[in-house]
Amino acid sequence: MIWRGLSPMLPPAASHLSPVWARYSDIVVDHAEGAYIYGEDGKQYLDFTCGIGVTNAGHCHPKVVAAAQAQVGKLIHGQANIVYHKPMLDLVDQLLTVVPPSLDTFFFSNSGAEAIEAAVKLARAATGRPNIISFVGGFHGRTNATMALTSSKAAYRSRYAPLASGIHIAPYPYAYRMGISPEQASKFCLGELEYMLETQTAPDQVAGILIEPVLGEGGYVVPPEGFLQGLQAIANEHGIMLIADEVQSGFGRTGKWFGHQHDDVTPDIMVMAKGLASGFPLSGIASRKEIMAKWTPGTHGGTYGGNAVACAAGAATIRAMKDEGMVENAARMGPVLLGGLRDLQEEFPIIGDVRGVGLMAATEFTHPSGDWHESKRIAKAVAQECLDDGNLMLLTCGPHENVVRWIPPLIVSEPQIQDALEIFKQATKQVVE
Repeated sequence: MIWRGLSPMLPPAASHLSPVWARYSDIVVDHAEGAYIYGEDGKQYLDFTCGIGVTNAGHCHPKVVAAAQAQVGKLIHGQANIVYHKPMLDLVDQLLTVVPPSLDTFFFSNSGAEAIEAAVKLARAATGRPNIISFVGGFHGRTNATMALTSSKAAYRSRYAPLASGIHIAPYPYAYRMGISPEQASKFCLGELEYMLETQTAPDQVAGILIEPVLGEGGYVVPPEGFLQGLQAIANEHGIMLIADEVQSGFGRTGKWFGHQHDDVTPDIMVMAKGLASGFPLSGIASRKEIMAKWTPGTHGGTYGGNAVACAAGAATIRAMKDEGMVENAARMGPVLLGGLRDLQEEFPIIGDVRGVGLMAATEFTHPSGDWHESKRIAKAVAQECLDDGNLMLLTCGPHENVVRWIPPLIVSEPQIQDALEIFKQATKQVVE
């Protein structure tokens, strides 16, 4: 991201917000609609951040707004241990139309980190094993256990030790960074995982292998074709649960409903959040009924998980995505965006890599000297220039923060993509020339 200090022009209340929220902008939002955010000053911003991959259906989709408004007047909160409420049952019905058929049982929480914690607890409960394997560059949350699983940036762990134990981190096939072909990267990383099972943790001690089907915060890195299949084969061989963290790659972001579907695998446990409910706090995990049956009643829960209003918004989001062909639009617009970015890469060699799938795309800036500090400076300066002079909202990511990530809403049009590409081109020219 781009971080900046507080503007003296902000309302006084802003100074009372914790500085742990480092700021991307000083925009005070009046309203938002579709692909745009509108500031109190009347400025219109093309939002290619989607609240970090949350508003996949666009800001304030009318069907989602109507569903939430209707539910507020009926039931705001009905705790899941105490009552069944119709919005949760409706959400389940909608999820069953889009998740892999074998993942037929659900548990709901509020945030991605909570859902990851739930997935880890389920894997341990179902297998009776203690350890979890995650991957270099993965981001899974900011709670104690999810920090231990996260390695996208050291800052997320700094000064919070000791973290949860039983975590082992394997290499991820980030071919561009490794300087080898995708096929070589996949073979190497699968081999290293096998080596880990020989040297660090015996397979019969591993409950789950947790992976983002496309790295999010770690740099928007798409794994080589066949890598996830290799993971599933290793997991199946040893009775290990394959856990797909679809928090950022789910709900149409990659041009399929879920990122793992590009490699024709089915996880044992799938984690969902972000795009599920258009900005209402809702997350969940999905698994097979026989796995969920091994989770002893009363050993996990949460007061607000599956909130009635959030579930109503979630069900409406899925309906809108299906009715309006948003996943199909992401599949169509993805090549438009990536093609435009690759054209810019030819014009600006400092863009070392362009990668992505669907509307989950990245441009990685690489300074000729190899100095990542300089690469980071350029990426952040370009993103800032896009915001300041082009009213285009983009975020950076990656361990070195030298990657600009593109997260437009799934309703984005080709003209909007072309507008964004032109703004990005002018910003890059301004910074590097």
